[in-house]
Amino acid sequence: MKKQTKGLIFVVLFGGGLLFWATAASMPNVMPPNEEEEVTITGTPADNFPDSQRAQFCGTGQAKSNQYIQEYKIPTECTQPLAIVTDPQGNVWFAQTNTGKIAKFDPNSETFVEYDNPSWPPSGRSMMWGMDYSPDGSIWFTEEAYDSIWKFSISDEEYSRMTYPSSGDSLPQKLQVDGSQIIVNDFTGNKLTFLDPAQVGEEITYLSLPSPVQGSLTGDFAVDSENNVWYTNWVFQQDGILVKFDQEGYNKSVLDEGIDSLPLFDYIQVYQLPADATTPNGVVVGPEGNIWIADTSSSFFFAFNPDTEEFTKYITSKPHQSTYGNASGLIKSPVSRPYWADVDNSGRIVFNEQTANRLGFFDPVEQSLVEYLIPSKNPNWSDCEGLNDCGLAQVFGFTIDDEKVWFTQWVENNIGVLDTSVPLPFSIEIDSQELSIAKGETKELDMIVYPQTGNDVAGIEFISSDTTQFSDIEITPDVTTFQLDSDAPRVIKVTITARDSALATSHKVLLGAQTDDVTISKYLTVNITQ
Repeated sequence: MKKQTKGLIFVVLFGGGLLFWATAASMPNVMPPNEEEEVTITGTPADNFPDSQRAQFCGTGQAKSNQYIQEYKIPTECTQPLAIVTDPQGNVWFAQTNTGKIAKFDPNSETFVEYDNPSWPPSGRSMMWGMDYSPDGSIWFTEEAYDSIWKFSISDEEYSRMTYPSSGDSLPQKLQVDGSQIIVNDFTGNKLTFLDPAQVGEEITYLSLPSPVQGSLTGDFAVDSENNVWYTNWVFQQDGILVKFDQEGYNKSVLDEGIDSLPLFDYIQVYQLPADATTPNGVVVGPEGNIWIADTSSSFFFAFNPDTEEFTKYITSKPHQSTYGNASGLIKSPVSRPYWADVDNSGRIVFNEQTANRLGFFDPVEQSLVEYLIPSKNPNWSDCEGLNDCGLAQVFGFTIDDEKVWFTQWVENNIGVLDTSVPLPFSIEIDSQELSIAKGETKELDMIVYPQTGNDVAGIEFISSDTTQFSDIEITPDVTTFQLDSDAPRVIKVTITARDSALATSHKVLLGAQTDDVTISKYLTVNITQ
C-alpha cells in the first residue's frame, strides 16, 4: 500500500486552547513533529507521536466512571479508537486508527482482544469513521488514508481489503450494510457509493451517486422505510442541501430499461438546508419518517418533515464549563457541536456532542432532552490551563445496543458504555408547551422539577438556551441553583421577555436543570408576535 496524506482538518482557536475539530481528518502529519522533538521509543503505537504530543493524542489518565457511565482502558497504549459497533452476541467491536487493527471487547468478562492486521504498513495511521456488522458474521469498516473498505471475518479472524473506487481526493467515511449492498459516503469525493459486499478485491461492482453541488462535501446518510437514501451535501460554513435519492425507483428502472439510459439525477430531490445548518454531519431517519440532522458548527440540530418540507431548529444546552475550561476568560459563547446521529429503540434521537463531551437523547414526542456528561476529559483539547477535571475525550464514535450506548474516546484510549436504564435524579415539566409573546412583553411560567429516586439532590443548576441568533429572548429564573428534596417537587418561576428588537417568528426555548453528570430539559415553543 502506498502511504497517502490527505483529508480535511479544521483547527479552531478556542479561547486560547487549541481544539482539533475532526469533521474528517487524515492522521498522518496532523501535527508534524519538529525534527528536534524528542521521541522516546516504547515499542507501542505511542511511538507515532513525539513525547510532547503523547498526552494530547494518547491519553492523560485512567478510565473513569459515574452512576451512568463505565469506561474501560484499552490495554495497548495510544490506539486512538474511533468507529464502533456491537454484534448479536453483545460483543463490542471497534477500530483503532493508530494501529490499523480491529479490537473486540467482551462485556461479560470485561476483556479485550486486539487482532493484528498483517496487511497494515508499519506506523500507518488512518481515520476509520464507518463500521457495521454484517449478518454473515463479519465487520466492515472504512479507512481513508489508503482509500480502503475492509472486511474482518469474525470466524476466520482474517482481514480482506477492498480498494475504494476513488477519483481525485476521496475520503470514504461512514458505512452501512444495507441488505445486499454496502453504502459509503465519500466525504471529499462528492458522492455516495453503493458496493457489492460479495466481491472483495481490485475488481468490484459499484454505483457512484454524484452529489448535486460540485466542489462540496458529502455528509452522512440514512435509509428510510421506503428505501430512499437521505444525505447532506454542503460547502463548509456556506450553503448546504438535503438530498433524497429514490433508490427503489432507480433500481426498478434499471431492470426495466437498462442502466446506460438512466440519468441518476432524475431520481434525486433536493431541499435547501436552513442558513444556520453550516456543517450538517449526522443524519438519521426518526419516528414518523422525519429526517434529523446534526450541525457540527453550532449547538443546533434540525428536524425535516418530508410531507410539509419544513425544517424545525432545536438547540442543546450550553456545554458544562468543565469541558471548555475558559481559563483565558475569552470564551463567550461555547457551543456543543452535535456530530453524528442515530435513533434508539424508544424512538429517541441520539447524538454525540463533541465539544460538550456529552451524549444527548432527544425525545420527539415528549420534546425533552437528556444529556450525559462523559467522565474522562483530556485538557489538551480545551482552554484548561491550570484547571482540574477539564477538557474533551473526543467522543466521535458510538453505537446503540438496546438500553446501552457504547462509545469510543479517541484521545483518551478508552471505550465506554452508557446505561440509560439507570434512573434519572429528576424529571422536568413546563406548565405550557407553547407561548405567544409580543415584542417588548414579559411573561412568566412554571418549570417543575420532580424528584425521581427518593433521594435529596443538592447543587442543581438551572439551565436555558434558545434558537434565536440575536438574543431576541431573555430568560430569567427566580433561582439559579437549588436543592431538590426527595419528597417534594420544586417549582422554578421563569420569566421570558421578547426584546423590542426581536424578529416576529417562532423559536425553540430549552429549559431544564443539571447536575455534574446529567442535564435534563424540556422544549418550549415561543412565538414572537408584532
